[in-house]
Amino acid sequence: MIRVLVTGAGGPAGVNFVRSLRAAPEPFYIVGTDTNRFHLEWPPLDAAYEAPPCDDPRYLDFLLDVIERERIDFVHPQPDAEVRAISELRERLPAKTFLPSVETVRICQDKRRSGELWQRAGVLRAPSLAVRDRADLERAAELLGVPFWLRASAGAGGLAATPVHDLEAGWHWLRYWQISRPAIEFVAQELLPGANLAFTSLWCEGELVCAQVRERLEYIYPHLAPSGVTGTPSIAVTRDRPDVEQLAVRAVRAIDPRATGIFCVDLKEDAEGVPRPTEINCGRFFTTSYFFTAAGLNIPHLYVRMAFGERPSPADLARLPEGLYWIRHIDCPALLRRASELRARAHVYA
Repeated sequence: MIRVLVTGAGGPAGVNFVRSLRAAPEPFYIVGTDTNRFHLEWPPLDAAYEAPPCDDPRYLDFLLDVIERERIDFVHPQPDAEVRAISELRERLPAKTFLPSVETVRICQDKRRSGELWQRAGVLRAPSLAVRDRADLERAAELLGVPFWLRASAGAGGLAATPVHDLEAGWHWLRYWQISRPAIEFVAQELLPGANLAFTSLWCEGELVCAQVRERLEYIYPHLAPSGVTGTPSIAVTRDRPDVEQLAVRAVRAIDPRATGIFCVDLKEDAEGVPRPTEINCGRFFTTSYFFTAAGLNIPHLYVRMAFGERPSPADLARLPEGLYWIRHIDCPALLRRASELRARAHVYA
């Protein structure tokens, strides 16, 4: 039995990763860590440990102690911060990881740097611009047009993101975040108005092994953010989009031709309907990984097997059909439905 350590196991993404391993045909011994001990009540774990933050000097000793105590074979970091920390520490851990290279993790977690590489590779049209002051905002408006997209250069969940329709409003937004979170660096990018797409993929030494596309249709509590993006969808649907896959593959290879591990690519369509990458979450899964598992494609399970040298069979890699909906919300159970199975019918008004 493989013994797996999942960090950030108490967050929704960690819970869904653990649930996917529990859905696998073989058993796993799963240990979870989280900085919030109460959140560790959610995932179905064999053992749980409250963790220090990953920037705490005690973090490495904590990991080493849990790995030794629980005889861990494999470590999966789920939050971005812990992906970065464990990526940097991997050579000091007596357990396997299946992470992209250290430099690839650094680039993917910097939206400005990844945007620059994509522009050079021709997968993005417009530049990604560092924004520190009002002059940078004015330059962004000149080069990108108004509105443009302003957001934190690092971080998940649409951190500090907003469309800038007015430079004065954009300046006050920037200043608010600079005062309240001075460590945040900002990037301005083209505002892409089309469909919000996600590409989950698994790689080994530059070869794409497994992938699936979905579209986000609605976010949880979108009214709580000026961008309408709050980090995780309440409604998503599988899509058959070869154009999205081709673009996402180019985006990954523009950053790392020898890509290995998980690469979850966010994309949006431009005004012409062409998908464009907006960021890559590498080394960890999107929040709703259990969506595909419930539909019959258990990518977290394939990922752990690949870490131990196994190669999935063709039967393991069958793409999901278009039109499977994943419907979820706070305190509401996640449901998998086809369009034909939805109970509500459109009302026709006289």
